[in-house]
Amino acid sequence: MKTVSSIVENYIKTKPFLLNALSLGIINLTSLSRNIMSELENEFGKEVKQGAIVMALKRLTEELDFKLNHKINKVIKNIGEITVRSELTDYTFAASESVLNKQADLITDINSHSDIFYTSSRGVNETNIVVSSSVNHLVDKHFANEKLIQKLENLASITVKLPKENIVVPGIYYFIFQRLAWEGIIINEVISTSNEFTILVSENEVDVAFKVIKDLKN
Repeated sequence: MKTVSSIVENYIKTKPFLLNALSLGIINLTSLSRNIMSELENEFGKEVKQGAIVMALKRLTEELDFKLNHKINKVIKNIGEITVRSELTDYTFAASESVLNKQADLITDINSHSDIFYTSSRGVNETNIVVSSSVNHLVDKHFANEKLIQKLENLASITVKLPKENIVVPGIYYFIFQRLAWEGIIINEVISTSNEFTILVSENEVDVAFKVIKDLKN
């Protein structure tokens, strides 16, 4: 059975930035209820009193405050080492039967170079390779016959070590990425393991992105 509270909650959950603003307590609930009333009434199928919407928003705000401020923030405050690497290139190739062999050959060559950044991931239709720009010539050589979908240069990586609790608390990545989105940071790639993640951004934006993540701990 539909209730005002359930309709309000479902509506707010489809608006990520509004959801976060509510959790921070920076929205006037009366004004918000007035703005969304017509949409909620269409969903509910009958007239809805503004006071009921305000009360539903207030309860939702209190729940969000607990979920975000007491659970997510506990994990965020314990973020570990943050590592930055610059001068990276991001390659995306179409998936093929020969790509893995080409990667093996590339890794063999890269092993003879010191302090080289290398990571790769494979999707259903694409294979992604990120390397230090100093070895671009090796990627170009080994993958000359592969279909190149995209090549992005002048990138930097930010690797964040997360506490082990991150795997049992929902919303950690959303919380971090939303802050980056607020600053207009474009994330070119996301690479993750169980307790750390790496994002690739333009070298022009890496200082701002680093500060955003670092400030989350404060």
